[in-house]
Amino acid sequence: MATKTPTLDLAALLTDDQTRIVVCCGAGGVGKTTTAAALGVWAAEHGRRVVVLTIDPARRLAQSLGLSELDNTPRPVKGIDESAGGSLDAMMLDMKRTFDEVVELHATPDKAAQILANPFYQAVSSSFAGTQEYMAMEKLGQLRAEADRTGRWDLVVVDTPPSRSALDFLDAPKRLGSFLDGRFIRLLAAPAKAGGRAGFKVFSVGVSMVSGTLAKVLGGDLLRDVQTFVAALDTMFGGFRERADVTYALLKDPQTAFVVVAAPERDALREASFFAGRLDEEGMPLAGLVVNRIQRVAAPSLSASRAWAAAEQLAEGDAPTTSAATTEGLLRLHAALAQAAARQEGLVSRFTAGHTGIPLVEVPAAAEDIHDLTGLRAIAAALTSGR
Repeated sequence: MATKTPTLDLAALLTDDQTRIVVCCGAGGVGKTTTAAALGVWAAEHGRRVVVLTIDPARRLAQSLGLSELDNTPRPVKGIDESAGGSLDAMMLDMKRTFDEVVELHATPDKAAQILANPFYQAVSSSFAGTQEYMAMEKLGQLRAEADRTGRWDLVVVDTPPSRSALDFLDAPKRLGSFLDGRFIRLLAAPAKAGGRAGFKVFSVGVSMVSGTLAKVLGGDLLRDVQTFVAALDTMFGGFRERADVTYALLKDPQTAFVVVAAPERDALREASFFAGRLDEEGMPLAGLVVNRIQRVAAPSLSASRAWAAAEQLAEGDAPTTSAATTEGLLRLHAALAQAAARQEGLVSRFTAGHTGIPLVEVPAAAEDIHDLTGLRAIAAALTSGR
């Protein structure tokens, strides 16, 4: 006898005061941002004080949240029904500004000025692989700390970066921390720290050869920028890894809930499977899976094969009329949609067969892009319907 897949009850999750952080994660392009925004709207209109951290939302969705321009500061969302006592703030992650804030907070003013002006820092803070994921973690930690300190929010909803792989969100912060905290980059810094001839006396002949080779490969100016950057940042090295560890501990807390978002496509569901397994390995609390953009058909009892057959019969008629042509077109459209729905149902069924304990909720495909609070409320209704 097949095991019934449990239903993901997001309404209960969002109204539970013990839920303090909801992380929407998954591969890129599966609707994480819309899901995070919809959950934030629903929770706020049901009494929670919510802040949503979004990552690069579509322009019209950003406008619906009052975020028409990039802003690293949480701001109130207008149009929210606050009769239940809730509120909603939203912000878009400014990756470089968040990195600058970390430097300004953890370095002296003189050191901070040196770091912020350094060309290598400017490159790392803007485009180094993993920086966006790391800074999303930094900002999550900051928001939770402010919530604990001021009571401004009792729920933080996080939209993770649109990574190629869902696992990048968990892996990239460690990669960046290891890079900035690693022995190799400290080796590059040694000449700048020691200064002049004294610095090179510290090096063995082998290390001097490595440094000379790097200077040829990277260029002397870039190597000096790296050395200067690391020397200025030396007092902050441990902090990167320590804060990543603190945020990891926060993500493992029972007050955190991961919602894995996927589309009914093979690659997206494979990513969801990998991510669910990783969360289990890391001991992080998985609430369940949201499958977005599920195709629904108006007449589910009419199979695709029967619709195709009826359309072919009309097409072969002796005297096709306008009405018959219209009916034929509708039957063909229904057949295509029914085929898509059956394919999606098969993919989701295979996922649930391999993950029988993971709660799941399906969200029907929207007729148009979600670009206002009305659309977000419709998505939220599907997310919290328990069906």
